[in-house]
Amino acid sequence: MHSKILSDMFVLAIPVAEKILRPIAVYVFLVIGLRLAGKRELAQLNPFDLVVLLTLSNTVQNAIIGDDNSVTGGLIGAATLLLLNYLVVRFLFRHEKLDRLVEGDTATLVEHGVILEDNLAKELLSVQDLRAAAHKQGFGDLQEVESATLDPGGAICFVGKKPDPDEQRHRQLMERLDRLTEEIATLRLRSAPPTS
Repeated sequence: MHSKILSDMFVLAIPVAEKILRPIAVYVFLVIGLRLAGKRELAQLNPFDLVVLLTLSNTVQNAIIGDDNSVTGGLIGAATLLLLNYLVVRFLFRHEKLDRLVEGDTATLVEHGVILEDNLAKELLSVQDLRAAAHKQGFGDLQEVESATLDPGGAICFVGKKPDPDEQRHRQLMERLDRLTEEIATLRLRSAPPTS
């Protein structure tokens, strides 16, 4: 009985070479597939994209493990994925042009406060998606945004508009007025006759 359990847990049902090649093939397919699907898939901006990413892992599970449900087979598959990812990341770090080809370039979505509709369409993002991402980063409205870019990893980075010179002058005047008010209050307290 115990030998059957141990055999089921640790004896491989398929050759080790196949256990190593399966995760490599699935990894390469997913990297290419996600690159072709665009940065939006990585950003997880809506429930549909999240569902796709969650079911994708379940869909390729059998392709990775094959007919083998052993612990040893799972460990070999996981180790292969981790090692392959480590090697790919190190290789791409040293080869910037290839990294840009695999990951893609940054896409500008807002420039000088103007929403670039063509770039949004190219990335399959709507103005509502952009607005929701801006709200998550603390912007009340897209009119507060000077620029926005979609990074290769799927993150949208926003830069807020700087206040115009009139607003800055107004703020400086108000700060000076507040300091003067405090100084006058301090002087009044000092010059007030002592109460007995």
